[in-house]
Amino acid sequence: MSLGIYISVPFCRSKCTYCNFASGVFSAGQMEGYVDRLSQDLAACRDLAIKHDADIPATCDSMYLGGGTPSLLQPLQLEKLFFIMRNEFAVAGDAEITVECAPGTLRDEVVATLVRCGVNRVSLGVQSFDDREARSVARLHTRETTLHDIARLRDAGIQNINIDLIAGLPHQTAASWSDSLDQAIASGVPHVSVYMLEVDEDSRLGRELIAGGTKYHAHFVPDEDATAEFYIAASARLEAAGIRQYEISNFARPGFEAVHNLKYWTRRPYLGFGVDAHSMVPASQHLRAQGVNALRFATTDSYDQFLNSPEWRVDGISQAQALEEAFFLGLRLNRGVVLNDLRREFGAALDQYEPILRELIAAGLLSRDENGVKLTPRGRLLSNEVFEKFILDPITAEK
Repeated sequence: MSLGIYISVPFCRSKCTYCNFASGVFSAGQMEGYVDRLSQDLAACRDLAIKHDADIPATCDSMYLGGGTPSLLQPLQLEKLFFIMRNEFAVAGDAEITVECAPGTLRDEVVATLVRCGVNRVSLGVQSFDDREARSVARLHTRETTLHDIARLRDAGIQNINIDLIAGLPHQTAASWSDSLDQAIASGVPHVSVYMLEVDEDSRLGRELIAGGTKYHAHFVPDEDATAEFYIAASARLEAAGIRQYEISNFARPGFEAVHNLKYWTRRPYLGFGVDAHSMVPASQHLRAQGVNALRFATTDSYDQFLNSPEWRVDGISQAQALEEAFFLGLRLNRGVVLNDLRREFGAALDQYEPILRELIAAGLLSRDENGVKLTPRGRLLSNEVFEKFILDPITAEK
C-alpha cells in the first residue's frame, strides 16, 4: 500500500468571498517561516508515527500541494519542500505530483520550478470563465489569463490539468454557466471538478446569504434549485464530451482520475502537513489488536498557533467508525461501495446497515446490483442527507 502526502499552503493574493478554508493574505516573511515549519514537520513525521503506533507505508505515490495558492511561494521555497519530501519518502517513479495554482500566478520562473521539481499535474482554481462572476467573488484572473496559463503549462510539458468550477456564484445564469462549461471542454483539459456553492457561516458570502443581505453580491446568488440544475447540466455536458463523472464533484477523461483524491474516498493512507491539515494512516498491529483500525492526525486551523505550537491532535478510529467511513466516503464514487469487500473486512458488523440500505433504495437515493450499492443521480444531489444515515448512534455502532 502506498502513501499520499498533502501540503497545505494557506497563502492567497486575495480572500475569495465564498472561501471557507483556513487561508488568507500573508507577507513574504510569514511565508518563509511557514516553509521552515513545514520542513521541520516533514523531517519529524516518522518519529511522530512511532510515538503513536501508526504504520506509515514506505513508498509515496502521490504528492499534493493545496491551498490557498501554492504557486505564490517563491521558487526556492517550492524547491525546498520538494527536496525534503523526496528525502524523507521513497517516491514512486510514476507518482502523481499535483500543485494547485490560481490563474495569473504562474510566472515563468514558477512554471520552470514546477517542471524542475517533477510536478506532472496542475489544478487551476478557475471557478468561472465569466469575468463578471469571477470579479464578484474576488477572483483576480480573467478568462483570457486562464486560457493563456493552460497553454503555457502545456508548452512546459504539463498535460494533466484540472479546472475547478463552482455552480451557484453571484450573477451566474444558465447561459453563463453553459459558456463556462463550453470553455472548459474546449480547453481540452482531461479533468474538471464541479462544486456547488457552499452556504455556511465559515465564509463572508455564506454569512451574508444566511443573513439575507446584499454585501458581496449575495442578492445575485442563484437559488438552490437553479444551482442544482447547473450541476445536472454539467454532469450531462461533460459526460457527452468524454469527461466522465467518477466522483460526486469530479470528472475525468479515462486514465486521468486524481490518484491523490482517490486515497481519501477509498480510505488509503495519507499524511497532511501545514495549517488545518489532516492525515489518515493504518494503526499498528498492536493497536489493531485493541480494536483501533486507523489513526487520524490533525493540525490547528490557526496560522499563529501552527507556528507556535507543534502539537497534533491524534484520534483513533474504531472498527465501527471505519465502517461508517467506508460507506460515506466510498459512496462519493460513481462505482459505489462493494459490499463483499466490506464483508471481508468488517464481517457481521455490516448487517446493521441493511435496514438503512433498504430505506435509501426505496427512496430512490441508492441503487443496488450484484457488486454493491451506489448513489443514484438524485442521491448525488442529496448526498449529505444520504451520508448522515450511515453515521450510527455511538452506542449502537459499538455493539
